[in-house]
Amino acid sequence: MPPLRMAIIGCGGFARRHAQVFTELPDYFQLVAFCDRNHDRAARFSQDFTQGAAAVFTDHPTLFAQARLDAVAICVPPYGHTDQVACAAQHGVHVFIEKPIALTMEQAWSMVEAAEAAGIVTQVGFMLRFGSAVERLKQIIESGEAGQAGLMSARYFCNDLHAGWWRSRDRSGGQLVEQVIHMIDLMRYLMGEAESVYSIQRNLFHKNVPDYTIEDVSGTTISFAQGGIGVLYATNNAIPGKWTNDYRVVTAHLTAEFSDANHAAFVYTSDPALPRETVASDESVYRREMMDFYHAIRENRPARTPIREGARSLALALAATQSAQTNQVVFLSR
Repeated sequence: MPPLRMAIIGCGGFARRHAQVFTELPDYFQLVAFCDRNHDRAARFSQDFTQGAAAVFTDHPTLFAQARLDAVAICVPPYGHTDQVACAAQHGVHVFIEKPIALTMEQAWSMVEAAEAAGIVTQVGFMLRFGSAVERLKQIIESGEAGQAGLMSARYFCNDLHAGWWRSRDRSGGQLVEQVIHMIDLMRYLMGEAESVYSIQRNLFHKNVPDYTIEDVSGTTISFAQGGIGVLYATNNAIPGKWTNDYRVVTAHLTAEFSDANHAAFVYTSDPALPRETVASDESVYRREMMDFYHAIRENRPARTPIREGARSLALALAATQSAQTNQVVFLSR
């Protein structure tokens, strides 16, 4: 079977990561076009990843009208999401889209409706779902072996000014919406749907940085419909040059400690005789999410994280921000 003809919209940092994955999987993906408002940036991607063979576009309507595509990776910043998904759906092009898929739920659900009405395959870039250790815990939970999931804690620590758009709440949604949403999605994946959320978000360390309008510390508590509790804590003022995201999960019968999505130790607390289980993998979660996307298209099945899942995780992230702004618990519709 020939590889999928792929385009990338938005030629920034994460687009470069995905482009590298596509080029490492030539039997499955062929990069045929790049699209960015900055022509030189798209042309540079074409040169770097296809020796200039891929077409270059500066607007996505022309891309979809002129390029013969099977799938597209949408890697624009949150504020740049407009009608890319709708255009792809109109042309029957499958969609990989980076998170957060939008900054409002109205826009997010319009994306979901367009994609589902067209019957295209979608995958949202929540790559932590593809960690080997995460997959193992999901398997244990779904088998019933873990028992009731009671508590999950997760942290996200970094220290970087990032791009100008990232520091603006109007353009990124804030650290929780743009970054910590990975932890929110992982909690939903392992703990189920949320009933309510309470969040405290403050800018303590960047008050004198021009146009820094987002939080740099936050603490968030989530109540899940199945009875469990989630605790998220994040900051953009930890150790410079170090990016930390790790998590702990406590269920009726085990405690799991993750250093990342690929590495965890499972202790079966209900039976001390059972040996401690360790999962350690060096597999790329980015490659695994793209291969799931590929096989979902070829097998005509949903990908692991379809766009509806992206909307649900966004709804919880936006509810947390609403909670922080109103200083109230926010209850989610079901």
